[in-house]
Amino acid sequence: MTDIVRLPIAAFYAGLLGLLLIALSIAVIRVRRRESVALLDGGFPDLIRAMRAHGNFVEYAPIALLFMALLELNGAPAAALHGLGAVLLGGRLAHAYAITYSDLRARVAGMIATFTVLGLGSVGLIAQSLFGR
Repeated sequence: MTDIVRLPIAAFYAGLLGLLLIALSIAVIRVRRRESVALLDGGFPDLIRAMRAHGNFVEYAPIALLFMALLELNGAPAAALHGLGAVLLGGRLAHAYAITYSDLRARVAGMIATFTVLGLGSVGLIAQSLFGR
């Protein structure tokens, strides 16, 4: 019998981010219905913003979650993982808000937070690979 690998911290943030993805998807659907646009963006700025908020989320969140899962699997401290998860969630919320409401400061803050998680996750994974747990 094989051991089951559990990643409760990465799973927790994946669940929260999954709920955010649903909210972003619903926002796109609402604008599509309101503007009667089935495909593409119809040239409607609100739909373009909703689509980019959704698209940007799916471009960045999965790799950050993968980094968190790998870090957790390799024994990273729980506090570090929760820190990364909180920064990622906050950054993705800020960025989604920023794209939806054209708030440049929130957009910059959201991307800085996301890049911080990607950078720290990358360095952490490299360090784990080179130096062990």
